Amino acid sequence: MSGTKTIWECNSPDSLLDLSARFCITHLDTFLTSSKAEVDTLHLPTEIGEKLFQMAQEEGVDLDDKFIHIFRHLTRICRASLRESSITDRGIKYLLRHGLRELDIHNCAGLTVQTLHNINRYSDNLQNLCVGNSVQILPDYLQPEGTFSDSESEDGRDGNIYEKQGFIIKAPKLKRLCVRDLFVNRGPMFFDLLLKPLTDLNHLDLSGAFHNQGMGSFGWLLNVSQLVSLTLHNVQDVEDSLKTLCQLKNLHHVDISQCNESRGHFKQPTQFMETLVRSLPKLRSLDISGTNLAGTGGERTNTESVQCGIAGLASRVDNPLEFLGLYKTHNEASGRQHIPARSISGDSCEAQILVAGQRYLDRPTVLENILNDLFHVFRYETCQNLKQALDILLLAMERHNHEKHIQISGSASLYYVVKSESLKRDWNVKVKRKILGTLLNGMLTHREDPTMMRNGCLTLCQFQIPADVLFDYKRLVKILLHIVSEHTSEENNFIQRAGIFLLNSLACQVDGQQKMLVGSLGAMEKMLLIITDKLQQGVCDDVMETAWSTMWNVTDETPVNCERFLNGGGMYLFLKCKDRFPDKADLLRNMMGLLGNVAEVPSLRHKLMTKEFVEEFAFLLDSCSDGIEVSYNAAGVLAHMASDGPQAWAVDQPDRDHVLFRMARAINRWDLRSGRNINYRSFSPIIRLAGVSHTPECQLWAIWALANLTTVTPEKYCKLVVQEGGLSLVEEMLNENSDQVKTSLHQVKEWAGIVRSNVLKWEEQGDLNLEFDG
Repeated sequence: MSGTKTIWECNSPDSLLDLSARFCITHLDTFLTSSKAEVDTLHLPTEIGEKLFQMAQEEGVDLDDKFIHIFRHLTRICRASLRESSITDRGIKYLLRHGLRELDIHNCAGLTVQTLHNINRYSDNLQNLCVGNSVQILPDYLQPEGTFSDSESEDGRDGNIYEKQGFIIKAPKLKRLCVRDLFVNRGPMFFDLLLKPLTDLNHLDLSGAFHNQGMGSFGWLLNVSQLVSLTLHNVQDVEDSLKTLCQLKNLHHVDISQCNESRGHFKQPTQFMETLVRSLPKLRSLDISGTNLAGTGGERTNTESVQCGIAGLASRVDNPLEFLGLYKTHNEASGRQHIPARSISGDSCEAQILVAGQRYLDRPTVLENILNDLFHVFRYETCQNLKQALDILLLAMERHNHEKHIQISGSASLYYVVKSESLKRDWNVKVKRKILGTLLNGMLTHREDPTMMRNGCLTLCQFQIPADVLFDYKRLVKILLHIVSEHTSEENNFIQRAGIFLLNSLACQVDGQQKMLVGSLGAMEKMLLIITDKLQQGVCDDVMETAWSTMWNVTDETPVNCERFLNGGGMYLFLKCKDRFPDKADLLRNMMGLLGNVAEVPSLRHKLMTKEFVEEFAFLLDSCSDGIEVSYNAAGVLAHMASDGPQAWAVDQPDRDHVLFRMARAINRWDLRSGRNINYRSFSPIIRLAGVSHTPECQLWAIWALANLTTVTPEKYCKLVVQEGGLSLVEEMLNENSDQVKTSLHQVKEWAGIVRSNVLKWEEQGDLNLEFDG
């Protein structure tokens, strides 16, 4: 796909220039100076300035007036592309003072006709101007001759200003002009006045132009007779342009395609085509998409000397066009044989659809149809060129972020693309990040649309969570929290389930900073609200269970989230859920795992020290729910509470000694080889309990935990025991050579011996593997 933009790039690290530019763009205070002297001494080369602008767009920075103002003296740039920007006339004026050669403004609703005046004032070097959709800077009418306004600042819309000054756009070096969706209310000389001063123009794109008084015979095109490229896509009355088009002998490319079916119906299609093609000797590219110019097919030329599927192109059989646009032509022309063109955009096969996707990226109405065609290919056929298909999907979604239908259709196809095992073998980190970043842009923009959220969640599930998304963690957490709290209706049940599943996966196996971030974005409060709603409905489903699981993950070694849980009424909900759904083993396990995290925080343990809570924990010591997990977690909570000593046991009932007795009885019943449904990132809270000599029951729970985990999963947990000082503590306990680490329970020593044996065996196995590795 040479010559076209692509998302595919090698997996090499970013250049120092890219890294520096990205840092500066995300830390704009880098450029802020404190004195005029510093302003005068700081200057960046043009190449660096343009890289900063490019990086700002890639990073989604709004190129607003403030951004432009920072760079007004810092650098000079030659090219500027402003898309989806909140920039105003004032900001554009700063930019134009750079003496731009190229300016592309698209979807910049804050611009007025004053920007046109500024373009005209600073346009001496301007060679390429594109005025895209949702940019209203050109006048929409010309006054009848006779009354002239003396000032361009009155209202800026008096059409007679332009006739008096003799131009609409003044840019003596302009070679390329693109004005999309221009609406002219009145003024028959409008297009003459627009084009006549642009004597060097060779590329003109007036896609979507409409004149309320008609386009005439398009004779105004003769003002720019040196044109080599002319695009009149979706322009009214284009059938009347034939006589004029035939006089533009330098044309290499002509686009008279339509996306309005009635406009695409020509009265004499074959004659129109034949006349046009024979009159333009340099023609290499022709687009008649959406029209009937290819004929019905019944008039095909098919003799011994000439075979041509489109009668109007019979003269080009021996000199085929480089490109022919046939997308959505009438009478299924793109599916015919013997078409004299090397490259064809159409809708009869995958290859033609992909060509159309690359050619029409700036036409959202057409692009929507193309993405629907691609979706059909992905769902019902086997896509032969996934790489190019992915290119089109991402470029379309990136360029038209606010077009909801493009985002929905694109994300639906994206799901099928990223499922492909063959594609996964080819993509790299940069490509994955491009996919995810583009998808998240669409999800954030259209967060209220359930179909977009459904497509997004399904696609996200195809990635490794959280590893693949750590680079954009915050934005993903934001959108998932929105999904689980706002898309809660019965018909959106799948979306909420998918969202909370992904959120739980995001909260698992990440470090403390990310857990704190999830909490700071309101995760705890939103999970508690979900649980409250489910309780009111009398429903315990996987959404409720996963909400508790998410809080269990987010509170792991993160005290601030534990506090949020307590402050949000979490303990009340714990009791309500336990009473309302006593037989839900997974729910109980998740709740007790969370409370184990809360109990690990010394400053919060006193909030658990109530008669009601302690009775519940003691009752759960004898639970057989989910194997030993509920009993294990209940004992863990009580062990942490007891570790603060008798003086901290602030309730008379249940009695502390009685609770400790029941705890030891429960622990001694557990099978040391029990498989576990738990994931520890650190043993530090357990190792701390193993050193609590004043309450041996705390040691009993802690040492059993270490013995069990190093027995069942030695490859995972033995290393953690060594790294966090657990082996040293066990050695001191067994050797009785420390007053700080001792125990009065024989069973504690026996299990401590098992821990030591497991770790030493694991270390020996590691040494053996090293010997085999040489």
